[in-house]
Amino acid sequence: MTDLLVLRAGALTTVQDRGRPGYAHLGVPRSGALDAAAHALANRLLGNPADAATLETTLDGVALRTSAPVTVAVTGAPCAVRASGRAVAWGAPVWLPAGAELEVGRAESGLRSYVAVRGGFGVPPVLGSRATDLLSGLGPAVLTAGAVLPVGRPGPDPVSGVDVLAVPGPPSELVLPVRLGPRADWFTPGSLAGLWRSGYRVSAMSNRIGLRTEAGPPLIRARGGELPSEGMVLGAVQVPPDGLPVVFLADHPVTGGYPVVGVIPPGPPLDAAAQARPGVAVRFVAA
Repeated sequence: MTDLLVLRAGALTTVQDRGRPGYAHLGVPRSGALDAAAHALANRLLGNPADAATLETTLDGVALRTSAPVTVAVTGAPCAVRASGRAVAWGAPVWLPAGAELEVGRAESGLRSYVAVRGGFGVPPVLGSRATDLLSGLGPAVLTAGAVLPVGRPGPDPVSGVDVLAVPGPPSELVLPVRLGPRADWFTPGSLAGLWRSGYRVSAMSNRIGLRTEAGPPLIRARGGELPSEGMVLGAVQVPPDGLPVVFLADHPVTGGYPVVGVIPPGPPLDAAAQARPGVAVRFVAA
């Protein structure tokens, strides 16, 4: 059986796939890759099914050693990729012989890189998914040095050739389209107008649960009291007591008691949010 040994785990490296939708009524978040497009591209380059598990690294990459020949691909945040000390391609299939060491370096821009292996990472699924969920604790543990990752059986699809890879770079400004509601009426009209006019920054307190903002004007409530907990969705823009918007990402809780001023539809803006480093400018626009 082919496996990969973790030599260096990096700051936060997790196994991710497309998540485990359909369990919110049981209190289980969807989870899955934050940058869904980068995850999908890594699998597509290798002929993997779209739901094959990849590794999601955070900022400083990961290092692995293979027990048998494998083909890998790295996408997401651009970074240096080396095989046993030799520079190899980012964003393209790379064949590794048995015993090779794959070094995925520090992100040159952006935040999260995705490491795919042909056949996918064959860790045991939980509720139909191999994703690590940091909020609920479901799925495989966060990677540590010495961990062994099994590789699944490759499918029949060929490895893709790539002539030109057009991938949007990590954002210098994060523009997030917001559809107002369901609780926009909890905020003053002046606050809502200021949401569109003003700029924020990505806070260093952001994580896989939510992108926190700072440095912008707080949203002012138009009414007192608190909401009963209600359902939350991916992309919900929740406003805690400090008034600074929080954008819920893949590991978000399934319920929450702070009002949601609007929702960012799934798609490229949320993928870009996965790559926005602390300090990046954030601008909300009407969807």
